[in-house]
Amino acid sequence: MADEETYNPWTIVNLVFHHLAEEGLHPTLGESGHPGEPAAALLRALGIAPAAEGHNRFTEEVRHHLADLRATMLDDR
Repeated sequence: MADEETYNPWTIVNLVFHHLAEEGLHPTLGESGHPGEPAAALLRALGIAPAAEGHNRFTEEVRHHLADLRATMLDDR
């Protein structure tokens, strides 16, 4: 199976909001409280399945970087 393309959900929401603002609209998201669920609803309406893990490649890079830092710190002791 080929690598699946992933996107940070907030990138998509940000893109949509900028587009709406350019059209002269004033979008709001989650008028009260945390905007996570309204953002997820927007993504689902666009046919995008929101994923809690966000951008997989970025997450993997962070894991590798943290592992390198741990190895460096433990080796210096």
